[in-house]
Amino acid sequence: MILAIALVIAAALALVIILRLAVTQSLQAKRSGDLAVSIRPIDIEAFRNLINPEDDEYLRQRLPSNQFRGVRRERLRAAAAYVHVAANNAGVLVRVGEAALASGDARLAGAAQQLVNDALLLRRNSSVALVRIYLALAWPNSSFRAAGVVERYEHLSSAAMLLGRLQNPAVPVRLSAQL
Repeated sequence: MILAIALVIAAALALVIILRLAVTQSLQAKRSGDLAVSIRPIDIEAFRNLINPEDDEYLRQRLPSNQFRGVRRERLRAAAAYVHVAANNAGVLVRVGEAALASGDARLAGAAQQLVNDALLLRRNSSVALVRIYLALAWPNSSFRAAGVVERYEHLSSAAMLLGRLQNPAVPVRLSAQL
């Protein structure tokens, strides 16, 4: 009975999170005038460190249980913030890619289609990763993997740079923060 209640609560939370993401992203789509300004660079190495399972295991072994749970929750909140930014950037890049497709330039069409596909896949992966992160916040001793978001984001960054170079070779496109 307790398991059924926990599953219902988890499903309700997941639904609320998905609806919140959908509403937030649709409002951002209506507000964004200049798409390139809407992109916020991400420090990939810091994100990668936050989701590193070896770091979590190291902390689990070195910290008392209650202190580990607190540190783990802080790391999960930070990871969720990175995932939110990645999802928002992907949403902006979907619109950039669609605009490039609508321009009718055959030279850009392949790169623009690849960018749209990668961005849509990243947004889907981000939603799944956020659900996993929020579940891990409820159960900090559990394990989760958000590495797929990092790899997808790096792939998306490459696709955005390719399209950007094709559209305007003089202007650099950057989705990752430089060290």
